[in-house]
Amino acid sequence: MTQLRVSNLHVELSGQNIVKDISIDVSLGQWVCIIGPNGAGKSSLLKALAGIVPSTGDLFIDDINLRDLSHRDRACWIAYVAQDPVMPAGMRVFDYVLLGRTAHLKLLATESPRDLEIAHYVISELDLTEFIDRDVATLSGGERQRVAIARALTQASPIVLLDEPTTALDVGYQQEVLELIDRLRKELKIAVISTMHDLTVSGLYPDSLLLLANGEVVESGTASQVLTAENIAKHYGANVRIIADVSGPIVIPEKNSN
Repeated sequence: MTQLRVSNLHVELSGQNIVKDISIDVSLGQWVCIIGPNGAGKSSLLKALAGIVPSTGDLFIDDINLRDLSHRDRACWIAYVAQDPVMPAGMRVFDYVLLGRTAHLKLLATESPRDLEIAHYVISELDLTEFIDRDVATLSGGERQRVAIARALTQASPIVLLDEPTTALDVGYQQEVLELIDRLRKELKIAVISTMHDLTVSGLYPDSLLLLANGEVVESGTASQVLTAENIAKHYGANVRIIADVSGPIVIPEKNSN
């Protein structure tokens, strides 16, 4: 089974240790969600996996050393969606989504009918058909996020990194996007690594959670194991109540008594 293996990953930016010796294994079909307070290193960890920020440590997919690959070849293995994706004004939504196929094209080659088919399929699945000819600059925050996710899925990389994929979405589209990601990662055997702020939502779909604090993994396991009142009080400084539900732990902030 194809597996991403990360060993002793370390990120130092501006002389500060942002991510400290993190080791994780993620197999295709699995969804791992990274949670933690602001400044814990969640986004930096994803950027290091994508090759956007410099890092040290081992990054392998099976016996392939990702550090030996060009940026283009690495993109064939790993797709990345930023929390606030940059989209060039004047570009149509369809053309932006189709950029996801770039890593698979030979030099100077144009997209094949299969590439176009994949882009149309993903656009349809994300309910973006009516936006095909829209300028990306005219999209709302939620629409931009869905288009960025569509580009990543069109890339058809076996590993997808999603930095806060539901931040700009209302609750209806949050559920729709997460359901789609959950279905596709199971059907297409995609490994998903995401970050999320909403703790209750983070426990709904992923198989496991990593709780980061000060750049280190301080807890890992299932949602029920990680999302405890004790862990949240210790690492978030928040007073919460946990309700055990069939879909996962529900995290409810509690008012501090005066």
